[in-house]
Amino acid sequence: MEQRELGRTGRNVGVIGLGAWQLGADWGDVSEDDALATLTAAVDAGVTFIDTADVYGDGRSEQIVAKLIKERPGLTVATKMGRRVAQEPSAYTLDNFRKWNDRSRANLGVDTLDLVQLHCPPTPVYSTDAVFDALDTMVEEGRLAAYGVSVETCEEALTAIARPNVASVQIILNALRLKPLEQVLPAAQKAGVGIIARVPLASGLLSGKYDEHTSFGQDDHRNFNRHGESFDVGETFSGVEYGTGLQAVRRLQQFVPEGMTTAQFALRWIIDQPGVSVVIPGARNAVQARANAAAAEAAPLTAEALAGVMGVYDELIRPQVHHRW
Repeated sequence: MEQRELGRTGRNVGVIGLGAWQLGADWGDVSEDDALATLTAAVDAGVTFIDTADVYGDGRSEQIVAKLIKERPGLTVATKMGRRVAQEPSAYTLDNFRKWNDRSRANLGVDTLDLVQLHCPPTPVYSTDAVFDALDTMVEEGRLAAYGVSVETCEEALTAIARPNVASVQIILNALRLKPLEQVLPAAQKAGVGIIARVPLASGLLSGKYDEHTSFGQDDHRNFNRHGESFDVGETFSGVEYGTGLQAVRRLQQFVPEGMTTAQFALRWIIDQPGVSVVIPGARNAVQARANAAAAEAAPLTAEALAGVMGVYDELIRPQVHHRW
């Protein structure tokens, strides 16, 4: 698999990683055996970057990833912190960071975490010098090797990129969320900050497997967070109204090359964007993990396909999401 430098971490990672939210919670039940099989299949297919968080299953995802990295050393594991408490800027202190960090290090079974990201904190946090001084202290203490941020908006991303020691920015980027292409990716490239593209399949919409009759379980965020009841609605179907999303995906399918799935097309589109370090699709089983990784081996998309994605976005999606995130 093609390797790219992950910003200021100094690490190289495969262009397709694995997002481990699905292995923790909020996507329906995934057994521990299935989760480990998924992780193993991804690594066997060339994945070297795994993204998790302390809040995924209240630590379950981190604990499962820990079992993998004991057997498969050399992987880069990123985790996130900050979403297990009330979302108040006053909670983002060095004392709390150390407590959260201790928990994640215990869950993952390591002394030093490869990459720790603030997990979509309140907007004022990105402009608070004391927060980043605290993160610098954590690096000096050897608790983490590098830090980054996970953001909801492009403005938050640009504020973070301006910080001298932010190694990476994780942001929603997919064929239904194009705004980061305008300023965020160019700014990250110029600053040497890594871009981790999350929600790459728009919560599965861009798999092309859903229709008007698809249903989701009560414990699946695609059911309980349709209107942002539990967290930012942009995390569910990228904030796109479901019916509009289905229409857009059907239009996009005309550009999918022969021999490639719609999901692989969507992942390849992200890889082809200048400035992207790694894309982190989730997977609930080994088959999905292998299929996602295979997108890295596909040829870059044609100019016609790239223009087609932009055209569908401009007509159907831009009015819904572009001004929001």
